Amino acid sequence: MRNSVKIIIGCVIVLAVFITCRQRAKNFKKNDDTATSGTIQIVADESFAPILDEEAYIFKAMYPETNVKLVYKTEKEAVKLYLDDSIRTIILARQLTPDEQQIMEQRNLPPEKSRFAIDAIALIVNQQSADTTISVNEIKAALNGKAMTDKEIVFDNPNSSLVRYLKDFSGNTELKQKNIYALKSNIEVIAYVAQHPNAVGIVGFSWLDDPDKDYADNVAKVKIVGVKDENNNKTPNIYFKPSQESLALKQYPLSRGLYTLNSTGRAGLASAFQVFLRGERGQRIILKSGLLPDSIPPRELNIINN
Repeated sequence: MRNSVKIIIGCVIVLAVFITCRQRAKNFKKNDDTATSGTIQIVADESFAPILDEEAYIFKAMYPETNVKLVYKTEKEAVKLYLDDSIRTIILARQLTPDEQQIMEQRNLPPEKSRFAIDAIALIVNQQSADTTISVNEIKAALNGKAMTDKEIVFDNPNSSLVRYLKDFSGNTELKQKNIYALKSNIEVIAYVAQHPNAVGIVGFSWLDDPDKDYADNVAKVKIVGVKDENNNKTPNIYFKPSQESLALKQYPLSRGLYTLNSTGRAGLASAFQVFLRGERGQRIILKSGLLPDSIPPRELNIINN
């Protein structure tokens, strides 16, 4: 009787694995996309939706027979989809951890990695606030509940790449101090700071530069705080605000790279979009957004002799 039960259980497990593998094969066996045609899905960090939407729009305009479907998720959700082999291309504000890399290599799906931009983490306060500067050590102390306890510190949702960055930055894996709050999005953080003079918001810089009309009024009601890094040997006493110049010169201390990780293993549409992001047209879109392109596009000048 016990052997019969074991055999039944074994058959059920084999059948489940077979169905799962068949479903995955169904999802990926149709490699009918090319560099200039077809449809693909890319899971992406929702924090960078405005920029990526524009990139996809221009790519579509250049190659009308393509359809790059961007699936926006929090960083945690996006990585889960990628590691579960649900989608094989991902756009993140970090590279894979050693454990995540090992998972992909064990599945013979090592990603082709490509950095295409550098983003900044910005601190914002209400226009009425007297706060204009802060140091790296003060930010870490505040995130650990040892400074700025009279302020409300707000950022986007707990599963975002920004919160993961702040945990790594501060060494605090919880961020549960009574004056620290997680909202739902960068737009909500900007709105909250615009309405509360005692609040300090932490957002991605891309949401502040050239904002959309639906939240531009709130951006006008906040200001960016200058940050100094006491551990920077070159400029330990100088405060910098996020900008393409301060990022390029590595003066602004709160920055992160944007990466595409492509595990399709073929030269199809995913690879083409990855190349586009790093190409001149894609990099110009990054430049226009206020973020720092990974490679700054050359500037063309027409010189006319009279």
